[in-house]
Amino acid sequence: MRSVSVAGRVAAVGAVVAAIVVVAILLFAGGGGYTLNARFQNAGQLVGGNLVQIGGAPAGTVTGIKITPDGQAEVQMSIDDGYNPLPRGTQAVIRQSSLSGVANRYVDLQLPPGNHTTGKEASLPNGGLIPITSTTTSVDLDQLFNTLDPPTRSAIKDFFANSAAQFKGKTAQQRELYRYLNPLLSTSSRLFGELNRDSPLLSRFLTDSSTLVSALAEKRNELAALITNANSTFRALGSQRLALEEAIARLPDFMRQANTTFVNLRAALTDVDPLVNASKPVAIKLRPFLDQLRPLARDIRPTVRDLAQVVLQPGPNNDLLDLEQSFPALASSALDTKKRKPNFGGGPVSVGTVRGAFPITTKALIDTAPIVAFGRPYTVDLFGWFDDFSTSGPTDAEGGFSRAQVVFNLFDFTASTPTLIPLGQRGENFTMTARTGMFRKCPGSAEQAAVDGSNVWSAAEQQKLDCAEKYRETGPIR
Repeated sequence: MRSVSVAGRVAAVGAVVAAIVVVAILLFAGGGGYTLNARFQNAGQLVGGNLVQIGGAPAGTVTGIKITPDGQAEVQMSIDDGYNPLPRGTQAVIRQSSLSGVANRYVDLQLPPGNHTTGKEASLPNGGLIPITSTTTSVDLDQLFNTLDPPTRSAIKDFFANSAAQFKGKTAQQRELYRYLNPLLSTSSRLFGELNRDSPLLSRFLTDSSTLVSALAEKRNELAALITNANSTFRALGSQRLALEEAIARLPDFMRQANTTFVNLRAALTDVDPLVNASKPVAIKLRPFLDQLRPLARDIRPTVRDLAQVVLQPGPNNDLLDLEQSFPALASSALDTKKRKPNFGGGPVSVGTVRGAFPITTKALIDTAPIVAFGRPYTVDLFGWFDDFSTSGPTDAEGGFSRAQVVFNLFDFTASTPTLIPLGQRGENFTMTARTGMFRKCPGSAEQAAVDGSNVWSAAEQQKLDCAEKYRETGPIR
């Protein structure tokens, strides 16, 4: 029994030693034997066993921390096989996982940008050192507070105390706020990602914004006046809210009508294109005229200034506007029936009770309609008379010729004997008859009667017009 007991004890001691060896191998093997050292200003509350990460993924552990002769912290890290060797230029940063603990630190290794080879000169060797120029130590909140003076720290303490009083009894509202906080932060992250995507453009935007704000600051007095006037404007609009409401109610119909107008305008602009194209050569030719017009426009300024004084001048009863306001109301002059005393310069003269100008003008137009209708058929003769001043005569196969007519005592009721007057044209001799007593000519009687009688008035029309075909100026004497 004693021998068995001794053997068991030896076996147990051997098992313990073997377990210790296995644990030591697991703890100190360093993930394949690749280790790195990093110099920090201080260890930032790192402890052995803290995590080492690369790009947010676990890549090793902290195996030891020691103080260098110059008072810096040298952190030894064991790097996993999948990440060794690391390239030169790797940055090491001590970060915090959260604020809920003291020893929840980790080392974040940041690889340099670009492609890197795995050669000895481009990689950190086993046991290599990341210098202090490539490391960053985390800053604790206490360090930040220690930089503040006592009054500032006291104010911050009061801030947190008052914040607690502010949120007291509002747990449900804060819970609802925190419910939407995560979507807000995620969308904000995407927003800042988009802003950071084009940093030069963002920088230029901030610079231009600074220039804009500076320019606005220089015009702060004008902006203050603008805001004051805008306030007065909106107050006036608010006092007219019923009219504004009616205007807004009519706005859709107005916009629809405006849309139709713009569509029609587009077609009109298309129709105007030929006119614009035809006007381009004329516009070029107008340039010398406009050059000569420029001095006239400059010299006409005194005239325009004097005209402005005539139209509107300070003081009563001394300009054209005051004269216009002295006129009687248009409705009274044009529509009302009342006693009137017009003044033509010699003082008021009573004309009795008369109607306004519009009814009288309407009656005059109605009364003159028969006279105008009677004279309308003579329009051809009137315009033919006007045309005789612009042309000397028609043209035939032998060239231009003129037709002459001499009329004596056209409206002399006592003359009745026709007279023959010799005329010469183109080397030929002929006679032309001067007719008298022709005071009842029909419209168009200056032209030769057509063979088909299309320009000859009927007997009823001649009676209505009080004219006679026998007084036609051309053709044989009747």
